[in-house]
Amino acid sequence: MTDTAEPDEERHDEERQDEERQAEQSGQERMRERRRVAFAKAERVLWRPGFRRTIRERLADLQQAAPEVYDLDKPVDQYGNEIVADLEERVATLLGTEAAAFFPTGTMAQQVALRCWAGRTGNRAVALHALAHPEVHERHAFSEVSGLRPVRVTSEPRLPTAAEVRDFDEPFGALMLELPLRDAGFVLPTWEELTEVVEAARERDAVVHFDGARLWECTVHFGRPLQEIAGLADSVYVSFYKSLDGFGGAALAGPRTLVEEAKAWRHRYGGMVFQQFPTALSALAGLERELPRLPDYVRHARVVAAALREGFAAAGVPWSRVHPEEPHTHDFQVWLPYDPDVLMEAAVRQAEETGTFLFAGPWDPGAPGVSFTEVSVRSPGLEWTADDVRAAVADFARRLPGA
Repeated sequence: MTDTAEPDEERHDEERQDEERQAEQSGQERMRERRRVAFAKAERVLWRPGFRRTIRERLADLQQAAPEVYDLDKPVDQYGNEIVADLEERVATLLGTEAAAFFPTGTMAQQVALRCWAGRTGNRAVALHALAHPEVHERHAFSEVSGLRPVRVTSEPRLPTAAEVRDFDEPFGALMLELPLRDAGFVLPTWEELTEVVEAARERDAVVHFDGARLWECTVHFGRPLQEIAGLADSVYVSFYKSLDGFGGAALAGPRTLVEEAKAWRHRYGGMVFQQFPTALSALAGLERELPRLPDYVRHARVVAAALREGFAAAGVPWSRVHPEEPHTHDFQVWLPYDPDVLMEAAVRQAEETGTFLFAGPWDPGAPGVSFTEVSVRSPGLEWTADDVRAAVADFARRLPGA
């Protein structure tokens, strides 16, 4: 009897667990759909990214912007010429480098750059932060694809210090710095700290590469123009969709000899796409339209962040944190003492009932009973006053348990 009962109980336990997993997955899918519909209908948001719009809307935006940024009677590109080459020249000019190469993805651009540097330095070790994008989001691409060896300088929620770089206990050929460091809260060092870190790497005969996916938005914090910031590094990668709202794509900028070598590796990695004019056009539109507005977004993000902090304090939420307190870019984190599904429900319900989607991004667990979300302030966010933000926070907080 006992031998028969135990397998039955195990089978029932497995069936129950399967049912629970299916129910959880179904609930997550329903929430994703509610969130998508609520965002599409929302009248007030802090950011309305292109990737959340329809194909028709994206094409209409590009059709409107394209004649302003490029001669549409020029020939289309083939394997990186014409408009792609013109975009590369524009990026090199903006960053003050000798040359630039267009890549379909930043993952590819950075692997190629660091592979080229490894060949020149004779050292395949790449020093980086434990929260750097290649370590967290690229499935070990450096080591699995390019034969590079990442070594973690620090795991602290800030950029590495000059002392950490200078005293690191093994040689490395390149130091990669992500500016800003997204997974630590879009944080940046001071200008003095950054220059000291670069000098420390050079003292060790290492090259410096900037993961500048969001470098475009760093000028306010550093108080320096793009060319001066990029000029600190031996090479720089920039994205065309993270800050500039393009369709995709990236660029690697640096010395002409490095860029020419990188183009050869781009071909080997499968990055020589036959035609890329829609993506290149959207990148040029972003450089024309969004790049000049980024400083305004950063400054207003600081207004929004302060109002969020004040709003949560006034609403009596047990604990909250806006990180950094004064955002370094137009992106920052908000932390609250609730589980992600509780906060997502409150955010979506607020959007459904009021048309205001204050926290439109996903909520992620940061610790038991504590979650965080990323807040981005772009063009729609400029319409929000501090009073608007505080009122939206009060309304959101009323939807939380125990309010």
